[in-house]
Amino acid sequence: MLPASMGNLSTSLTKFFAGSCKIQGRIPNEVGNLSSLLFLDISGNNLVGSFPTSIGNLRNLQRFNLSNNKLTGYFGDHICKLQRLGDIYLDQNQLSGSLPNCLGNITSLREIHVGSNKLSSNMPPSLGNLQDILVLDLSSNNMVDSLPPEIGNLKVATLIDLAMNQFSNEIPREIGGLRTLVHLSLKHNKLQGSIPNSVSNMVGFEFLDLSHNNISGTIPKSLEKLQNLKYFNVSVNELYRRRKRVPQQADSLASITREIISYYELLQATDTLSESNLIGSRSFSSVYKGILTSGTAIAVKVFNLQVDKAFKSFDMECEVLRNLRHRNLVKVINSCSNLDFKSLLLDYMPNVSLEKYLYSHNYFLYIKQKLSIMIDVACALEYLHHGCTLPVIHYDVKPSNILLDEDMVAHLSDFGILKLLGEDESDLFTKTLATLGYIAPGESLMILREISLKQWVSHSLPEAIMDVLDANLITPTNNRLQKELDVVALDFCAESSEGRTNMKDVVGMLQKIMIQLLAGEKDTNKEDLPGSDALVMSTRGHSHVEVPKFAANLIGASNIKSGQQLPGNIGVLGDKMIEQSVGRGKQVAGHVEKTAYC
Repeated sequence: MLPASMGNLSTSLTKFFAGSCKIQGRIPNEVGNLSSLLFLDISGNNLVGSFPTSIGNLRNLQRFNLSNNKLTGYFGDHICKLQRLGDIYLDQNQLSGSLPNCLGNITSLREIHVGSNKLSSNMPPSLGNLQDILVLDLSSNNMVDSLPPEIGNLKVATLIDLAMNQFSNEIPREIGGLRTLVHLSLKHNKLQGSIPNSVSNMVGFEFLDLSHNNISGTIPKSLEKLQNLKYFNVSVNELYRRRKRVPQQADSLASITREIISYYELLQATDTLSESNLIGSRSFSSVYKGILTSGTAIAVKVFNLQVDKAFKSFDMECEVLRNLRHRNLVKVINSCSNLDFKSLLLDYMPNVSLEKYLYSHNYFLYIKQKLSIMIDVACALEYLHHGCTLPVIHYDVKPSNILLDEDMVAHLSDFGILKLLGEDESDLFTKTLATLGYIAPGESLMILREISLKQWVSHSLPEAIMDVLDANLITPTNNRLQKELDVVALDFCAESSEGRTNMKDVVGMLQKIMIQLLAGEKDTNKEDLPGSDALVMSTRGHSHVEVPKFAANLIGASNIKSGQQLPGNIGVLGDKMIEQSVGRGKQVAGHVEKTAYC
């Protein structure tokens, strides 16, 4: 514990650091004797009680850090005597009561961190006087009432976090004056009304989270001006679209998810599991096409319980799949299970697999279609590697395991063998599971037909790479982009992990190539692009929701079916929501890239 004798230290002492020293007890009142202190840091200990009123005697104090302790009591006005204070760190304590109004008089403040406490007052309007404040973190408290319009006076702020409180009423339009703000989180409050158009003036925005409120209306088209925006989340609100949605199969699937499907219903849907409805089979299971009485097409994966470990495979697959949710993974929508019969109901993929399109003379994919599929698969792998609590390594990515829905959106399937990375990435363990989804018959050696991973291919880079590619893909207009794709593919498949490209980087590279491809098409064929102020996402055969361009850009080149809910790190265009959230699972490698995509 801190002894009272610390007050006998030299009055010339300017810095006192005792962070993470397992100190217990209270802060002695004698700390106020250290009148020359500039920096006081006792963070990361087990200090209890309130901080003493003698703190107000430290008139020269510039940095005050008592974060991550167990301090209780009220904030107190005595802190307002510290007129030279620049940074306050009191987060992760148990402080209660209100923020003192006089806090706004300390105009020297640059950062305020009081998140993760029990503060229960409103946000003092006087904080608007802090015109040089850079960081304001009041998150994870119980603060109430409206956001004061004076928040718009914090002209140089770069981060404001007011998440996880009880703020209500409308977002003040004055917030649009924060042109240098980079990060704003208002998630998990009780905010109402619409998103103010003035938000479009906040040109420095990179991160905006308004999720889990009661915000209504539409997303302003003017937000397309926010060219730096990387993360945008308005999920779980009351937003609505500009068009009336046409009912689609997603509605039926949602109802199936809530229903109990009986064994006899599945027999009827699959014509008693007839061979004519058989899609594919493996040692543990067979997959059948089924049509429910509602007319909804499904795939029914039936486990062969005569095979050893089939029961365990079913249980393991259910355990894993309940934690994996991504628009580019085959979705399990329900199950039917008893002692003699176990099955999973899956999304039906009418266009079967990528293998059919790569290895059949009757089917052909253009470069843009292939690139869209690459992005879909890369997004799925990015989610598995970086968006899960325990990162997942698929271990069997190949064309037959990449299934295509009616809009040619790719869905990764077959998790027959995967690896899960524990808390310690060196702790690697393997689980053998039954297949996820269904697979088309046959095997394949690679994802992309146009790429061969033999050594002589890498020796062909960069000059002679076009000599080893699918000739059907080579045109004068896409040679350069094709070469870029080849480099990405070969880098990602490097045998050495040190030389292998991070999956987050792969997604970013593919997105960049898609942008270049679309830009090239726009220059040569402008009439193919919508002329309105909003981008109608219909490049895969169906007309979908109309959204502002900025939202379409964030979501990416892949189309979103109207009404489809896309959890995890994938954008959502739901009935009353447009979400762009990102999983924050442990990284397998690399650093965080732009996350608002897929």
